[in-house]
Amino acid sequence: MGTHLTSDVSADGIATLTWNCPGKTPNVFNDASLAEFFAAIQDTLGNPAVKGILIASAKADFIVGADLTMLLAAKHQTKAQFFDGVLRLQKAFRQLETGGKPVVAAINGTAVGGGFELAMACHARVVADDPALRVGLPECSLGLLPGAGGTQRMPRLIGAREAVGLITQGKTISAKKALELGLITEIVSRDKLLERANQLVRTIEAVQPWDKKGFRIPGGEVHSPAGAETFVGANAMMTRETWGNYLAPRLATYAIYHGLQLPIDAGCLVETRGFVELVFNPLSQNMVRTLYFSMNDAKRLKRRPKGIPTAEYRRIGVLGAGLMGHGIAHAAATNGIAVTLLDVDLAAATKGKERIGAILADAVKKGRMTETDAQAALDRVIPTASFDDLKDAELIVEAVFETRELKYDVTKKTEAVIAPSVIFGSNTSTLPIGGLAEASRRPDQFIGLHFFSPVEKMPLVEVILGVKTSEATLAKSLDFVKAIGKTPIVVHDGRAFFTSRVFGTYLVEGIAMLAEGVHPALIDNAGRLAGMPMGSLTVADMVNLDLSHRIRLQTKADLGDKYRVHPADDVVDLMVSHGRIGQKARAGFFDYAEDGTKRLWPDLTKHYPPATDQSSLETVKRRLLHIQAIETLRCLEEGVLTRPEDADVGSILGWGFCPFYGGVASYIDYVGAKRLEAECDDLADKHGERYRPPALLRNLARDGATLYPA
Repeated sequence: MGTHLTSDVSADGIATLTWNCPGKTPNVFNDASLAEFFAAIQDTLGNPAVKGILIASAKADFIVGADLTMLLAAKHQTKAQFFDGVLRLQKAFRQLETGGKPVVAAINGTAVGGGFELAMACHARVVADDPALRVGLPECSLGLLPGAGGTQRMPRLIGAREAVGLITQGKTISAKKALELGLITEIVSRDKLLERANQLVRTIEAVQPWDKKGFRIPGGEVHSPAGAETFVGANAMMTRETWGNYLAPRLATYAIYHGLQLPIDAGCLVETRGFVELVFNPLSQNMVRTLYFSMNDAKRLKRRPKGIPTAEYRRIGVLGAGLMGHGIAHAAATNGIAVTLLDVDLAAATKGKERIGAILADAVKKGRMTETDAQAALDRVIPTASFDDLKDAELIVEAVFETRELKYDVTKKTEAVIAPSVIFGSNTSTLPIGGLAEASRRPDQFIGLHFFSPVEKMPLVEVILGVKTSEATLAKSLDFVKAIGKTPIVVHDGRAFFTSRVFGTYLVEGIAMLAEGVHPALIDNAGRLAGMPMGSLTVADMVNLDLSHRIRLQTKADLGDKYRVHPADDVVDLMVSHGRIGQKARAGFFDYAEDGTKRLWPDLTKHYPPATDQSSLETVKRRLLHIQAIETLRCLEEGVLTRPEDADVGSILGWGFCPFYGGVASYIDYVGAKRLEAECDDLADKHGERYRPPALLRNLARDGATLYPA
């Protein structure tokens, strides 16, 4: 009897190994659980009374793979030591499948990563009929690759074509899809799971397909026409999607390609080498830290003040039914919260509800919702033009036009009718919360709730604390963000806060380079090659230049003599004066055709002739990323940000900053303070003081320190 694994042998010789890791919500592979598992394999395979083995879970899920803290701690070992540890797991799985005794996995809940690799090492996999259950190998999405035989067993089960896509994209799939592909053996009702697994273990053959003489890879060998098509296509698609910035998919494809040409034991060695290489790669460690640990901490509301009862919401009010307002209403309604959706008149509010209906209809069409659930969500949205209808709201989210006077007006009208305990959240993206709270009679209950467009797709909410915002208001606001399925970061007040402020530097730096004579095609492509989801000129068109123009005018009016003129300002003014305000007008830096294609505005290079001595690609990439790094450091120095984790989560979820670096704070540490300081001083001398390092960076460089503890 172990603490992580129990073994029970039936009268007719079926050994049931049940995973139940103590102190963990899911079962995981760690030093303790694996030691017990290795011992259990030896005991059961060496016991002549055992005729078959059943692997099960006592928790809601099956096994979710390696405890990632163990992987982050690998840097304290040598590569050789870690390699030997991984090899021991590989050999244990091979012992299990070649031990001469049938092994069946009874998968009662989600089985991913190493958990599904173990399941594939079993001779059969029976899965509970549960639409929420997922199986697969998500390691590449965290900068790793499967390290327990996944790159070798999955393509041997279903063929390279399907396996390469699932593995390199880190996809998890439903049991139904897994059955269609041939990854699992059967789906049965949950109450019949163990019964059916026990039946199978008594009847199946105790040998894997790849250990049989004459085995061939399903769908064609690597060097068959189908195999050549698979790997040529996979590499082309990978380059198109990742621009060569992600190592894990490339090494996973390498392991599949070369491993399938070898016996499986040799193929597992190829995989292990790639896995160890990634575990010791600092970029992979950054991705694990941000995309797993920091992201989960944010979702679990680690920043939530303690000792405040959890708030539950039945009805909220949303002010403004436009792009952001109806998106916020949709997020609440699809998570069971009724919404009073207010706009200037009933027609405008109703139009907002109709847009929600269109989003829901699309979800039904794509199989993401049932018609019943979609209709129920739509019924929760009540359009209105009367502030009196907000009286029952338990929280307000203001999403009106980005002008201070309008926001003041709706704040006062709303507070006149809502209960004294109700929190007022503003969806402003740039206006300081402290200034907006001046219109409130209860500034302690005023907070920023900055959503991102399109709200139905974007997972982040930037929660902004005003000087007078109370801890109770923060706690209850975080409860709301979690209730609608979003991920929050918490920042302090300041113009444009963190996300809009730093993301804005990427946008305007591209425009500034255009004014300097850098070719617009180079600017936009360099952004993509650097790891951003879109080029800065494309982003400027999507945001729309008239909005950028209005925000700048408001900022200039607010700051007066303190406003710092940016070299992008004149370019934006010229574009707006020509009516080229962006994608919505089908005319910005690009011309947009009816079929969705775009091309650079031909006259752009007439207004801004490209210089004869063009900047190098690496220089443009460096400028676009370094300017975001510098502004992030200023946010940390000024206290807008208090933790590098918030910078990383916010930059990845908010505007897609280079996930392979682990986010913008991790990028700063990866480049290194001394190098970043020197390069930014050089850029400041050449292109302007906006690049000049703040004191925080100089201190980090002087002390040889990093934002994250070493």
